[in-house]
Amino acid sequence: MIRYYLSLLIFLAMIASSTSAATASNSVPKNAPKIDRIDPPYWWTGMHQDSLQLMVFGPDIANAQVALQPYEGVRLAESVRLESHNYLLLYLVVGKDTQPGTLQFSFTNPAKRKDNTLVMPYELKARDRAPEAYPGFDAADVLYLVMPDRFAQARTPEEQAEALKGLKYPVGNDRQNPNGRHGGDLKGLQAHLDYIDTLGVTAVWVNPVLTNDVEGGAYHGYATTDYYRIDPRLGTNQEWRDLIEDAHQRGLKVVMDMIFNHSGDNHPWFVDRPSHDWFNFPDQYVQTNYRLSTVHDPYVSDYDLKRTVDGWFVESMPDLNQRNPHLMKYLIQNSIWWIEDSKIDGIRMDTHPYANFEAMAGWIDAVLEEYPNFNIVGECWYSNEGGEAFWQRGSKVNPKGDPRLPTVMDFVLSTKARDAFSSQTDRLGGLNVIYDHLALDYLFPDPSHILTFLDNHDTDRFLLEVPDDLGWWKQAQTFLLTSRGIPQIYYGTELLMHGSKEGSDGYIRLDMPGGFPGDETSVFTAEGRTPEQQEAFDFLSKLLNWRRGNEVISRGTLKHFMPENGMYVYQRRLGDKAVTILMNGTDEPLTTTMERTVEILPYGTTLHDMLTDSNVTIKEEMTFPARAILILE
Repeated sequence: MIRYYLSLLIFLAMIASSTSAATASNSVPKNAPKIDRIDPPYWWTGMHQDSLQLMVFGPDIANAQVALQPYEGVRLAESVRLESHNYLLLYLVVGKDTQPGTLQFSFTNPAKRKDNTLVMPYELKARDRAPEAYPGFDAADVLYLVMPDRFAQARTPEEQAEALKGLKYPVGNDRQNPNGRHGGDLKGLQAHLDYIDTLGVTAVWVNPVLTNDVEGGAYHGYATTDYYRIDPRLGTNQEWRDLIEDAHQRGLKVVMDMIFNHSGDNHPWFVDRPSHDWFNFPDQYVQTNYRLSTVHDPYVSDYDLKRTVDGWFVESMPDLNQRNPHLMKYLIQNSIWWIEDSKIDGIRMDTHPYANFEAMAGWIDAVLEEYPNFNIVGECWYSNEGGEAFWQRGSKVNPKGDPRLPTVMDFVLSTKARDAFSSQTDRLGGLNVIYDHLALDYLFPDPSHILTFLDNHDTDRFLLEVPDDLGWWKQAQTFLLTSRGIPQIYYGTELLMHGSKEGSDGYIRLDMPGGFPGDETSVFTAEGRTPEQQEAFDFLSKLLNWRRGNEVISRGTLKHFMPENGMYVYQRRLGDKAVTILMNGTDEPLTTTMERTVEILPYGTTLHDMLTDSNVTIKEEMTFPARAILILE
């Protein structure tokens, strides 16, 4: 027996020695299996979920014999071989009390007798914060949406050239091409966090930052080819962590954009498919019909529904099959990995309704079980309030079951807002459109968890051109920041950035002037702004900084009055505190009786207008200038 244990110790020592040698020299025993990578690259102990999937990539790796050296609290539960032998899935059970350390796996080539074993280490890290310490985002926040390729560049040309090495499609910068890469990067965004913080927002939503090694470069980031690597043209994983840490030191949160509906067509999964059912419509390109009404249509045909959720967005973005449990386990772990590794504060899930309903509900449950205070917003692009409400957690109008999604996006507001605010308010039009929109909030389980916005990276800019007068623009921004929900502002809004998608999406994703080498002016400083831009910046900054920490706005109830004679009035109230907003939704001075608002504005009440820093006394009849805005406290 003693001789047996001595032999075992010698064998383990030999494996450990070969591991050290292989790690130190990057060499592999000549007859051993070859491993290109393991996803996720490391994990943590003390996680809520004790099941861990490791996806091992390597030529013919499925034929290897795998063993896990003894490690207290960890066992290899299952090895799964897929249709492609270049993938091997290892399912581990990691006990709740497992200590951090390094696992050792041996991969043996059974066809050879010598030099046939590769030993690979795998690190289990210690968590450095409690799950409850990931705060998420809510109505106390205002998100600032940034497309990093178009915001600012800090890397040198030499660093950018180095970043292209190793890419199959080393697409460089071409700022003359509206649909090309322009060179913005994470360091550039980090260098301007002071600007973002000064503006008064509390969170930064960053468009996708993962590797998009596809033909054309995919500057927008929505064609993922590596779920565990920041696109080298934007930066490194460490630079992503640095950006988030720097943001946190300023009190700014970071929301990460993720895409689980589809990948890029140069992802290894598509080039060498793990299994035939890894993608939807695997044998031919079938485009989605882009009709999300099929998801909630009680009379829908199987054909139409399948085309919606299984069809591809475009030919270069193959549609992932979330019904495959191995794929979904990979994606769930990927989300948790980015939260734990980089300390993001929220997730925005792209094209959420186009993925499988049940699988995505399970994904949300898994994330929120791990991080109970976290928040996820799904892109549910509908032209009606019922479609949006269908997707929110606890939905009152969803017979399919609970979609589990905490926050949905208010695309209806974004499609109606420009015409509503720029036109004259009469009996049905103008601000009455906004009133009617809010009147349908009864459909939503939680209107405070609706992400509100006037535009984003997929829509026309709220301003198609700079208006002669900013009155109605200011009213729209005021409503966005004082009504219910979680506001989101698209970068450049504070500088009157404008444009239409006509021609290409590149015209609504313009570069921030001054963010790139060679720019003649910089809007990051007052000196580089036009008078109109400075007026807009000052207005928005004052409003945002006033809103920051204002619980009446973030938590208060909402009461509004149907616009009459062009005047829209609404109030936010929390306890004995209230904020009342009045807007003249016309281009003419307005004299009106205040009788209908007496329940919240009794005659003789004197309140402070934060915009003008002056006092206003409520009278039976009052006159308001054209496009007047009053924010009374």
